[in-house]
Amino acid sequence: MTKLQSLPAAKTTEPGKAPRRRESPGNLAFSRSARIKGLVKHAILIVVGLVMIYPLLWMVVSSLRPNDLIFREPGLWLNSLDMTNYTDGWSALTHPFGHYMINSAIVVLGSIVGNLVSCSMAAYAFARLQFTGKKLFFGIMLLTIMLPFHVVIVPQYILFSQIGWVNTFWPLIVPKLLATDAFFVFLMVQFIRGIPKELDEAARIDGAGHPRIFLRVILPLMVPALATTTIFTFIWTWNDFFGALIYLTDPDMFTVPVALRAFVDSQSATSWGSLFAMSIVSLFPVFLVFLFGQRFLIKGIATTGIK
Repeated sequence: MTKLQSLPAAKTTEPGKAPRRRESPGNLAFSRSARIKGLVKHAILIVVGLVMIYPLLWMVVSSLRPNDLIFREPGLWLNSLDMTNYTDGWSALTHPFGHYMINSAIVVLGSIVGNLVSCSMAAYAFARLQFTGKKLFFGIMLLTIMLPFHVVIVPQYILFSQIGWVNTFWPLIVPKLLATDAFFVFLMVQFIRGIPKELDEAARIDGAGHPRIFLRVILPLMVPALATTTIFTFIWTWNDFFGALIYLTDPDMFTVPVALRAFVDSQSATSWGSLFAMSIVSLFPVFLVFLFGQRFLIKGIATTGIK
């Protein structure tokens, strides 16, 4: 018998199958502890999420209860389904509730167009143009982010009242056309700075000026930042109560937040069921916008470097 014949045969594995790797007891214990930590973390997140969403669930359930049972029956259990709060709330005020949603839609549409046009142009100027006092003006613009809206509301009201704009939508829309939302200007500036300047130089070699570079080169690449601005503007303007309360005193001009407030003081007894029902109706547009624009929102925030 030769030496080659006396050696033990080597173990072979079946073709297409990787050899099994024996895990040590330490690795098994580590993977088990990692699974336990993951389960505990998800359980905590679920509990915290339920606590945060509980008021919304309670409002949904309360909108389906009779008005006299809303505060008598605690919890989220429904003994009966009552839709009268929605039918009564829709026509409880001077106009159908859809009238106030149309008013809010007009203000929201004007605010979105104003922010997209003015803030994008101001951001391009700060990011690409060179002019005297650029850093100073940019710093002043950033300081306005820390300035509360309530500080300037009195002089603004005096100005708009002198030109006869009180009780119209103009005080809520016109400031958006002047790039007064410094947050969106800063967001777009950060996004434009991430676009290579070689694109601008190539367009300039072809004879394009700043307007054409902005419209043909920069603006098409700013879609994530523009989508983020649109979503935030929609949510903030749709939920704005203070500005609409100050400038709109005619019930025909009320927006959704002011109309919801009318359910409390329009009658001697507050109709809580109708108030909750119309609150749920007013949340649907915000929910749909956030649902369909979530991926643009995340992409826009991530690409601008804002955490």
